[in-house]
Amino acid sequence: MKLVTYKTATREGLGLIVNDQLFDLNTCGVILPGCMTEFLNGGEVLMEKAKRIEEQIKAKQINARVIEQYELLAPVPNPTSCRDGYAFRQHVESARRNRGADMIKEFDQYPIFYFTNHNAIYGPGDINCMPDHFNKLDFELEAAIVIGKPGRNIKAVDADSYIAGYMIMNDLSARTLQMEEMLLNLGPAKGKDFATVIGPWLVTADELQPYKTKPKPGHTGAAYNLEMTCKVNGIEVSKGNMADMDWTFAEIIERASYGVDLYAGDVIGSGTVGTGCFLELNGTGILNDYNYKTQWLQPGDEVTMEITGLGTLTNTMVAEATDWSILKQKK
Repeated sequence: MKLVTYKTATREGLGLIVNDQLFDLNTCGVILPGCMTEFLNGGEVLMEKAKRIEEQIKAKQINARVIEQYELLAPVPNPTSCRDGYAFRQHVESARRNRGADMIKEFDQYPIFYFTNHNAIYGPGDINCMPDHFNKLDFELEAAIVIGKPGRNIKAVDADSYIAGYMIMNDLSARTLQMEEMLLNLGPAKGKDFATVIGPWLVTADELQPYKTKPKPGHTGAAYNLEMTCKVNGIEVSKGNMADMDWTFAEIIERASYGVDLYAGDVIGSGTVGTGCFLELNGTGILNDYNYKTQWLQPGDEVTMEITGLGTLTNTMVAEATDWSILKQKK
């Protein structure tokens, strides 16, 4: 299934994408919650009801309402939390090499993540950024999962059953803010907390079965052969594959849930795919050519991410009408 949160001129609702059409789930003879968080809290019971509705729509057994005019929001507009992992070795290794650092051995010992701002979640469309955000504004091409049921101390071998679905994630990053604050060995915080983009829809695992592959040797959990690309103003700048995740989402869930409750509606990102951000691309370019022209996102830039089976996520970077800067407030 492809589940969405959408907005019309009069309301927000929970919908289902079938054959490129949006159907309102609450006009299908079954009463379901009107928002994604409540729907996910209903667990497998509500998920099965939605799957039956999808089957009936495809078989033309019900006269479901098609929504013609709508705007897609983030599939999970108000996640209960948002973590982001560090699962692609290529990205970590390249970024460290570019700044003259050896690959850190701990990467291969355990998966890590950080918490980002779950109250700054966006879907397709405009992303408003402050002046300091445009000081080396960067995209990060990622995939993400949504937890579908509560759990604690979840073992990796069982963790895939806790995943409600998959999405594209763009972990927007203000690199100057990020690099300055992380000199103090905390963060990322202000460099990351202004916008995380997810969407365009939440795709359940059954849709991805044709792409299933084996995880990396020595790892546990589902893996998928899904091509990942990012274009800026129509020009491809990044390309990778979700199968290149060294740490699986199942293993990240295992670590995240150790001694901690996970809840339906928690979002967890994969971390950046190799070549999946300007920070890495610029560093590699300069390493190979001192005269390499670096690139960062500018006001008006359109960022389009596509992942096989997960759709296309497009955003435009918009400058806030202000000159307020916290970088200028440094003592």
